[in-house]
Amino acid sequence: MTTLAPGVAEPLLRGRFGHPYLYAEQIETTQRMLDADQPEGAVAVAEEQTEGRGRMGRRWEAPAGSSLLVSMLLRPPPECRAAELTLLAGVAVAVVVERATGLAAQIKWPNDVMLNRRKVAGVLAELKDGAVVLGIGINVNQRPGELPADTKVAAGSLYSVTGRESERGELLADLLLELESRYDAWREDGLAALYEDLGARDFLRGRRVTLDGVAGTAQMITRDGRLAVATGSGPVVIESGEVLFER
Repeated sequence: MTTLAPGVAEPLLRGRFGHPYLYAEQIETTQRMLDADQPEGAVAVAEEQTEGRGRMGRRWEAPAGSSLLVSMLLRPPPECRAAELTLLAGVAVAVVVERATGLAAQIKWPNDVMLNRRKVAGVLAELKDGAVVLGIGINVNQRPGELPADTKVAAGSLYSVTGRESERGELLADLLLELESRYDAWREDGLAALYEDLGARDFLRGRRVTLDGVAGTAQMITRDGRLAVATGSGPVVIESGEVLFER
């Protein structure tokens, strides 16, 4: 099993994100390793989380050493919409997954990354004392039997889709550099800076979806980061929520 220990992972980092680099073999959740006094770009990484969470408070579980479990501290300027950071991170993760696998990745609004119609990554952004802690989990080397089976969206890993193991340290370094580039562009131009890459990877577009009992066809992720849905009673634009889709 490869490790993400500082002596192995830090020499691979190529940008300003990842300094300081906080590491734990096991932790309740990497979010708790960060506080608002640390500099922007501080990163917390763990081999295993015992209380990892996704959206809606769901547990995120993975065998030790099989995934990328990363939290990052960001201080977006007040004129930027911090809620857009989830989509920004989704684009960065999708691009990195594509480079690692050679396959097309998609973004399931608002916070999942899909590969071969299976969820391989999730993003969670939370406010913390005026800063934002961006949590990212990527299923990397889990075998099919190590993936959760009782999920609303079928789970996958880079290994279960490609049959190849990935080097997690290199994947982490690539992710942090991609996040840095996307974040800098977003600070300057907002969601417009990544909308082309976001729209091209829109997993829900054209699919039948349901949200809070309302059924329709997803049209697009809008230029302000919401989801446009055509329903029998007219168009609806969704600010947030959990969308179920028909496969």
